[in-house]
Amino acid sequence: MTFLSYHEKRDWLRLARTQNVGPVTFAALVARFGSASAALDAVPRLAKHGGAANFKVPSIADAEAEFNTLAKWNGSFIASCEESFPPGLAATDPPPPILAVLGNPALLTRDAVAIVGARNASALGRKFATNLAAELGRAGLTIVSGMARGIDAAAHEAALSSGTCAVLAGGVDVVYPSEHRSLYDRMRAEGAVVSEMPMGESPQARHFPRRNRIISGMSRGVVVVEAAENSGSLITATYALEQGREVFAVPGSPMDPRARGTNRLIRQGATLTESAEDILEVLRPMLGNAFREPETSALLPSEPNLESGICETENLQRAILELLGPSPIAVDDLIRQCGVPAAVVLTTLLELELGGRAQRHAGNRVSLASTLF
Repeated sequence: MTFLSYHEKRDWLRLARTQNVGPVTFAALVARFGSASAALDAVPRLAKHGGAANFKVPSIADAEAEFNTLAKWNGSFIASCEESFPPGLAATDPPPPILAVLGNPALLTRDAVAIVGARNASALGRKFATNLAAELGRAGLTIVSGMARGIDAAAHEAALSSGTCAVLAGGVDVVYPSEHRSLYDRMRAEGAVVSEMPMGESPQARHFPRRNRIISGMSRGVVVVEAAENSGSLITATYALEQGREVFAVPGSPMDPRARGTNRLIRQGATLTESAEDILEVLRPMLGNAFREPETSALLPSEPNLESGICETENLQRAILELLGPSPIAVDDLIRQCGVPAAVVLTTLLELELGGRAQRHAGNRVSLASTLF
């Protein structure tokens, strides 16, 4: 872990806010060029080679304006390389580069459990979530959720006195849903509110999976209280499994559609949960221990040597795009099928990502950009 100066963190924010740069691309750029500042110098050239038109990098003034706005809200930015960043989230592959934080940042470094579930939760579901959050809070755990209606709100409210964190899909200053203004204000005063999105950005459908990934990444385990099939809560549980987190599910009546998702999780191996003790029994051996760093075989790209005709950038770009499809494939497999040096393929992938034609995914995988299909 390290501490970034203001100027270094400002460059992290600029790179994180750059067009077509998500967490995976951010990590690849910093690994390739050694710093966010050096990556910012190279990004326009790479994007141009990748076919981007009117590509712009956020200016220093843009980043400073966002810093100043957050400061007016008594908030701060935390970079993923810093000690105050949530340790579980720092161990994900890759973490969000930078988070905006309102409230008490000390809550982010404590062991945490996520409690998520249906927005249209039943009265019994809300009561169970309330009791669960209160008991886990008394056991010293931070309760993490997404400040949605139903189960999320019940969990937050029950854990305000012990410690709770809301992860937002929009900017950290945007209250969603609007009826949770009072809860949001209390979270800022007594808990913590975090987001990786720019200040002032309204939540959009594509933001919620990223929010859910943060919720699970911050936590030792994810508890699903009520969830219909194909719900966002099940997406959070899927991320938890990918990140090596524990998944807990509260059983429900087979007659209730809100129980179908949780009952399926139990059939698939989630811990059947009827009390806080069921959760603590599983988590006690790991509480206080470091999160295991993700294993990755990702290679670091270097400048390609384009002297050979087979390595011409445009030809290789066409070859890669022909090999890619909507479903992500392993980058290692792509390198083998291209038949050219790995460094050349990886640099060309960076160009295609910045050009908006390829999309990187966790687990060192890549696909065509979603806008192309």
